Amino acid sequence: MGKIPEEIVRFFKKRNFVIVSTIGSNGIPHSSCKGLVKITGYGKLYIMDLYKGNTHRNLKKNSRMSITAVDEDSFTGYCLKGSAKIVKRDKLSPSILRAWRKMLVRRISQRLIKSIHGEKGHPAHPEAALPRPEYLIVMELRKIVDLAPHPETYRKKINE
Repeated sequence: MGKIPEEIVRFFKKRNFVIVSTIGSNGIPHSSCKGLVKITGYGKLYIMDLYKGNTHRNLKKNSRMSITAVDEDSFTGYCLKGSAKIVKRDKLSPSILRAWRKMLVRRISQRLIKSIHGEKGHPAHPEAALPRPEYLIVMELRKIVDLAPHPETYRKKINE
């Protein structure tokens, strides 16, 4: 795929997490929340998977994967589809590991600020206890699906 539109790159950079979907050996989809470490304008996405669970097992057998993120307030979202590979920690670039640490610091800071303002949230700071990544999922983008309803579609349904 060519260049990803800048508004989609910005949209994903603002998300604290994405939903990653893979296909199990039984053919049934598996979805899991993951931290998006980096998205490039040229179709590469870097996702940390910390626990070597179903997502890891599924990708070893079938590289097809999708990443979904939505913004409920603006009623927008995207599903990015492609193929992925698992890259071990010792093969990760220092810039990706720095991006992971930066993401963690940002999430912990956001949680602390919410706590100071008395907003509801997790009583602890679970991000601070996450294990160090052993590997990274790198997805090569093949297709973008815009999840926002088209104005003419929902206007028609409202008026029916």
